[in-house]
Amino acid sequence: MTDTSEPGYVRWLLIAVALIFMGLFLVVPLIAVFSEAFSEGIGLFLQAVKEPDTLSAVKLTLLTAAISVPANVVFGVAAAWAIAKFSFRGKNLLLTLIDLPFAVSPVISGLIFVLLFGTQGVLGPWLAAHDIKIIFAVPGIVLATTFVTFPFVARELIPVMEAQGKDEEEAAISLGASGWQTFWRITLPNIKWGLLYGVILCNARAMGEFGAVSVVSGHIRGMTNTLPLHVEILYNEYQFVAAFAAATLLAVLALVTLVLKSLIEWKTEGQQRENEAMPEIIREASA
Repeated sequence: MTDTSEPGYVRWLLIAVALIFMGLFLVVPLIAVFSEAFSEGIGLFLQAVKEPDTLSAVKLTLLTAAISVPANVVFGVAAAWAIAKFSFRGKNLLLTLIDLPFAVSPVISGLIFVLLFGTQGVLGPWLAAHDIKIIFAVPGIVLATTFVTFPFVARELIPVMEAQGKDEEEAAISLGASGWQTFWRITLPNIKWGLLYGVILCNARAMGEFGAVSVVSGHIRGMTNTLPLHVEILYNEYQFVAAFAAATLLAVLALVTLVLKSLIEWKTEGQQRENEAMPEIIREASA
């Protein structure tokens, strides 16, 4: 049998290129952010983090994620369940709509919300007459963030549900289980790791979203600035220590997300190995 694997030096060369790329574009910028944040001492760093505008930006970022992520979980589970478990007219259209935020620039999506809900927009006069403010307010930020992040949960769950099939759900229903009982006891346990993976990715994008939020926020300091927008404003005002101090908060959130993502991947791989080994164990036990 002919050995078709690459020579050792090729593998080492590819590994070296990958490590150099990661170092230049991931590790070095991360080190630069933290070094600049602490360049004037920990005192100025803590002072910058404790500023009212920074704390307000952190709170708004967390609030936006706390609203948009659960909304995307509900939509993602429902959409994945419908697409993976049922056949219906318009299924391909639904898949296309789910992928729409990946194809549309976040700035364009933010502009669409302005054209719909802005003062001169389609629904602007009606909203103004009823004293409802969406653009340049928290609702607009939540809407924009929800739009750009809603594919993540659905796209993680669709292949998982399709791979699992629907035999277990059909068996549970045939034995008298209701729809909710089937979901909570059969479907949800089977998709829990994929769901958590999608939630983590969705949350990371929600807290780091810039383009769409920048369009609909109005950049009102202390009111409609999320953490990424606050970093931009501080940097444009030449408050470099404060800007990098705020950026470290986003970096920490990204690192936490990366750790959780790795843990879930490790857990998922372990569960897959157990599932693959189970038939062999059964055969050995029966023998």
